[in-house]
Amino acid sequence: MTAAYEDVPFSELLHRPAATTGRLDAVRALRLRRRDAGDLALMRVDQLEQDATVVDFTSRLLTGLVRTGNSAALRAAIPEALPWVTFLPEEDVDLLLTELVDVTRGAVALDNLAPIALLLAQWRHSAEVYADPALHALLVREPDGDLGPVPPPGGDA
Repeated sequence: MTAAYEDVPFSELLHRPAATTGRLDAVRALRLRRRDAGDLALMRVDQLEQDATVVDFTSRLLTGLVRTGNSAALRAAIPEALPWVTFLPEEDVDLLLTELVDVTRGAVALDNLAPIALLLAQWRHSAEVYADPALHALLVREPDGDLGPVPPPGGDA
């Protein structure tokens, strides 16, 4: 099995492009480290397309499980994929799954996985709050904490 990626300095690609890109025969991608900016990834287009196929399949599988009434299987498996859901209230796990399916479908349609990563980070932060009783108490304490449900937009002002 080939390694997932290899770190190389960005300057190596600039100075020896053929040799650097030739390394893609042994790894899925190259992580190009840059000093003054975010790192870049270099991969073959066929690998990118394969990854997109897997993400699309996974999105459709998640949607199919929920839409066909098999969300119990998904709910039972979610702690394996996201161990921190242990700290979420039961109703929040259901909401997480609903949002995950919807956001995943939309993100795949846009070829932009960032919304999925953002959603998972937001739910992980919620789990962190629930996991820390002192932090949770601080955040829900009134008047500085949770002030209850927010009315929907467009209501009487």
